[in-house]
Amino acid sequence: MELRHLRYFVTVVEERHFGRAAARLFMSQPPLSQQIQQLEQEIGAQLLDRTTRKVALTAAGESFYQDALAILQRVDDAAERARRLGRGDMGFFAVGFVASAAYDILPRIFREFREMLPQVELALHELQGHEQGDALASGRIHVGLARLPTVSESTIVETVSEETLVAALPASHPLAYFEEVAISDLQGEPFILFPESSRSRYAQLLYQLCSDHGFEPRVVQKTGEVQTAVSLVAAGIGVTLVPESVQAVHRAGIVYRPLKEPRPAVALSVAYRADEKSPILPHFLKVVHRVAANH
Repeated sequence: MELRHLRYFVTVVEERHFGRAAARLFMSQPPLSQQIQQLEQEIGAQLLDRTTRKVALTAAGESFYQDALAILQRVDDAAERARRLGRGDMGFFAVGFVASAAYDILPRIFREFREMLPQVELALHELQGHEQGDALASGRIHVGLARLPTVSESTIVETVSEETLVAALPASHPLAYFEEVAISDLQGEPFILFPESSRSRYAQLLYQLCSDHGFEPRVVQKTGEVQTAVSLVAAGIGVTLVPESVQAVHRAGIVYRPLKEPRPAVALSVAYRADEKSPILPHFLKVVHRVAANH
């Protein structure tokens, strides 16, 4: 028994006439009649009562008709689901992101992506840049959004946007009364910085900026979370440098001040495996770059 036999049978039942069913199927009537007879022989039951004027279902035919409809619907649904998965209109897609990107551009990206592809199951993982490299390599995420992501030969990195850095200061700090702050003004200040390691390129950038201005930061606290760093600044524990979008985090007791020219900037990049085959990826990248262009 083949699916075409089921479709022939269902069409005959819907038309209640072999001639009309044959025309609808773009075939002549005799071969259609033969196919239905072969189907009945294979099943071992008469499915149709035939007269010169009409075709009627037998009890066995009624039961088989309902089952045939269900089978054909499941086949059509399976085919449509496969087509949509192949186009990337649905499926599972995992994204890694750094917390500092979640204050401005990231919500816009996710909102527009969900509006465009509501049937894609989006899994979000907050990961630091070097953690995203491991997650990409292991297949835990399909794409990562990071500041200065870890780059490898198997990874493609595209710049999404650039942000200048700003100084985050306790509201009572003397520098808070200035319109701009030089990085050298922060020499000797207690710093809240992110853990420095051979793999944390953003942390390395901050240490290098201080070094370029002639000092090593006096670190009093390290944290891997931007929210925590901002809270510690608001508590008067120290100062730090963050991307300008972090200013969206409002805390009592904290002020943000732009740095004097030339203002250092840090890029937000999207990274993915060169051999990534998810059909959802091109859709996601299109949204990322469109949102960034309109940002």
